[in-house]
Amino acid sequence: MSDKVCSHHKSKKRKILRRCCAGLLIFNFIVLFLILLIWAILQPKKPRFTIQDATIFNLNVSAPNVISTTVQVTVNSHNPNSKIGVYYDKLDVYATYHNQQITYYTVIPPVYQGHKDVNVWSPFIYGVNVPVAPYNGISLAQDQTNGAIRMTVKIDGRVKWKVGTFVSGRYHLHISCPANIPLGNSKNSGVIIGNAVKYQLSQSCSVSV
Repeated sequence: MSDKVCSHHKSKKRKILRRCCAGLLIFNFIVLFLILLIWAILQPKKPRFTIQDATIFNLNVSAPNVISTTVQVTVNSHNPNSKIGVYYDKLDVYATYHNQQITYYTVIPPVYQGHKDVNVWSPFIYGVNVPVAPYNGISLAQDQTNGAIRMTVKIDGRVKWKVGTFVSGRYHLHISCPANIPLGNSKNSGVIIGNAVKYQLSQSCSVSV
């Protein structure tokens, strides 16, 4: 008799456990479906970045394979979404020349960007005696002589999306801003500010999330 009672209790526990698991799965499915539905309705768009200007304090090739750089860039970010906010985790800003990094990382602290908001950052990016491939040093010196330098300002970091009280997981953010600087070009000599020269760029950046 006791064996039958134990067997009955075990069977009952299994049924309860199955129902709990099924209920949990259904609940998770509904939550996920609602999140995807809201996401589809809101149609989130990537933030838009523009590099406004670059102020050159130092850009020197001291040897064929050594470059020293001190540049201040102004970058603005626009959130085009009317119902979605953006959390920017730590952002790393640096410059490259012919796909080779020529400055150290400069950190932009975490910040929240509201609906339709615009954020403006003006970080200094610099590198002292940074070793590069010899042909890049020679190419940079030649570009300076020709009066135009094409470097790229890059920003790497992570973002989170905020919809109401819901905050998404982190997504990798990669931004690439072409900075075509007419250094020494008589047609666009820039504005002298102390011991630096400021060049207006107003160039759009590519954004990948």
